[in-house]
Amino acid sequence: MATEAKPRISHNALVLIGDGQKALFLRNKGTPQRLNLQVEHILEQDNPATREQGTDRPGRSIQSVGTARSAMEQADWHYIAEERFAGTIAEALYRLAHGNRFDKLVVVAPAKVLGNLRQAFHAAVTERIVGEIPKELTSHPIPDIERLMAA
Repeated sequence: MATEAKPRISHNALVLIGDGQKALFLRNKGTPQRLNLQVEHILEQDNPATREQGTDRPGRSIQSVGTARSAMEQADWHYIAEERFAGTIAEALYRLAHGNRFDKLVVVAPAKVLGNLRQAFHAAVTERIVGEIPKELTSHPIPDIERLMAA
């Protein structure tokens, strides 16, 4: 697996642009020098901030000896949802790899999401990765993504 700042995106390579809420599966119908990214599939998940998901106060634990109590940390529901979404993306890529729908894959995601994806990827997906870019591009229009990723 080669990891470069700007990996070469060959003709017909699959490009995953993802974050904790959205994943764009793009196919390069152009050349490495003149990208023509076409949307093949979009996965989205509603993932509001933890403060909007958790309404209960954090729990408290009571010591078995004495009367001391301590607060428990509130779960980070937003992060948990991001991890689950990484699993959903990984499963979709596994199905595509298993069906021989791509030979080369470039993954573009923020560093934390990239780490979650790496843990979730099946070996059949990992062996097809030709580049990773730790960047958030899901909110950009396709022409901007092409310009930013052009070799």
